[in-house]
Amino acid sequence: MKAILLAGLLALAGAAPAAPANDAPLVLTAMHLHDPWIVADKTTKTYHLFTRNEVAMTGDTRLGTMVYTSRDLKHWSKPKLAFVLPDTVWAKAGSWAPEVHQWKGKWYLFTTYHDSAALLGRNGARATYRRGTVLAVADRIDGPYTLVRGGEPIAPKELMTLDGSLYVDPRGKPWLVYAHEWWQTTVGTMEAIPLTDDLAAAGPPRVLFRANEASWVVGQKQPDGDTVYVTDGPELYRSKTGKLLMLWSSYGKKGYVEAQARSTSGGLEGPWEQLGTLVERDSGHGMLFHTFEGKLMMIVHRPFNYALGKLYEMRDDGDRLSVVREATELDGEAYPTHPCVPGHSSFDGAAPGC
Repeated sequence: MKAILLAGLLALAGAAPAAPANDAPLVLTAMHLHDPWIVADKTTKTYHLFTRNEVAMTGDTRLGTMVYTSRDLKHWSKPKLAFVLPDTVWAKAGSWAPEVHQWKGKWYLFTTYHDSAALLGRNGARATYRRGTVLAVADRIDGPYTLVRGGEPIAPKELMTLDGSLYVDPRGKPWLVYAHEWWQTTVGTMEAIPLTDDLAAAGPPRVLFRANEASWVVGQKQPDGDTVYVTDGPELYRSKTGKLLMLWSSYGKKGYVEAQARSTSGGLEGPWEQLGTLVERDSGHGMLFHTFEGKLMMIVHRPFNYALGKLYEMRDDGDRLSVVREATELDGEAYPTHPCVPGHSSFDGAAPGC
């Protein structure tokens, strides 16, 4: 009787947290994920988190994309496969950086694959090979997704590209924004190509900016003595005042970094100015979404290897994005960093006030 009474008092006081539902037994600290992508589906009030298939999570060894679901961003379902790469296509590895977008009444999955045996040429000591973002389509957000155009990359196949992201301009025209891989270019670039309404390439690539244009980017020394500069994970965001911003990642003084850039023209063509870092300490490949309550959030993976998900509440300042706080109540403060003074836009532990 005492135990029952105590439990009742704790519940009334709000001290007894609700147990996770049986269909959502996972928390972010228990979820393998890299290059996370969240879609907040308003029709079902469900968050869908897409990432590459991890055998340890699904028990399935096939290449593909898996999806977790949640109602509250804290309790997550066990993942299921949303897409499986057919054995008959050119690609043999990858499943990187899945993005899911609704377009013309369908759901589209953009994800990057490669084949190290499909050689393209050389860049100094490095043999270049096929790598690119492919497209798949489904009627439902959780799949199953089917390859479009036989799985041929959207960008020209002679280019080593990755992390393709869909951007729709103010006229309603779709674009693919992607990273042109440092492996082929030495200095990685962000590029874009116009797309048709069925999301096929409709023109040549356009360089938006180069990795070494950002003062915070640190070149990575290679075994052959070459120094390379990385571009990763672009995502475009239109601010509340109409400014066009881009989240992207590279390497800084303390490892992998999440940063932002801004188009001075307001258009994809730029020119682009680098606004500095948002989150440091081996964190990156971030993306933005709004909660069902209207909060702007960002998810990154941290650390780069054996990655887990890390959530931040964000603020749209009109001309840039700022970090408000780490959402530790949602992610369990996995691999924590120490927040800076209120209002500081960087979570670099070396910054004043940290």
